[in-house]
Amino acid sequence: MTTPDDRRYTESHEWVKQEGDTYTLGLTRHAVDELTDITYVEMKSPGESFEAGESIGEVESVKAASDVYSPLGGEIAEVNMQLADDPSLLNSDPFGAGWLVKIRAEDSSGFEALLDASAYLARQG
Repeated sequence: MTTPDDRRYTESHEWVKQEGDTYTLGLTRHAVDELTDITYVEMKSPGESFEAGESIGEVESVKAASDVYSPLGGEIAEVNMQLADDPSLLNSDPFGAGWLVKIRAEDSSGFEALLDASAYLARQG
């Protein structure tokens, strides 16, 4: 399993990549492998605000439905609209074309508190 080292990770298997003043959020390979074939993705809309730790959307698969939590509080800047037409992008490219949302964070200090790739992998066993 390839885990890019240019982003941070949560224990609940989301990844966050800083890109200027926004943060891109997605699901890790571990998360999508656990969900299996993803059939539906719904995220909050651009402009909606949320607190750190709050659900910002849901991903459904043939196996289960799962909430997506943001480790950063802020506002949705952009939603990956490609996932509405092709949710399988999450399965095929979770660290690239399968990103979920871009966030304008209220406080970026939470980003530094997230796990780096080696710490995330160590927690996977």
